[in-house]
Amino acid sequence: MLNLKWKDAPTIRKVKCVNTNAEKYLVSNVLTVGKEYEVKNETEEFIFVVDNTGKVGGYYKDYFDSAE
Repeated sequence: MLNLKWKDAPTIRKVKCVNTNAEKYLVSNVLTVGKEYEVKNETEEFIFVVDNTGKVGGYYKDYFDSAE
């Protein structure tokens, strides 16, 4: 399973959380507005980052903006 190695994988880029206004799921427990996160993998719809729990989680791209 490739996803088990994502935490140790090199960081692709950094993103900044801009909101935690989720329609369906509660993400404010694991993401903080204004904080930068390391992107470990990315798909068309999701970004996989190391969140506040220290684990890799997949989130919609709507919550993030480029950190640069």
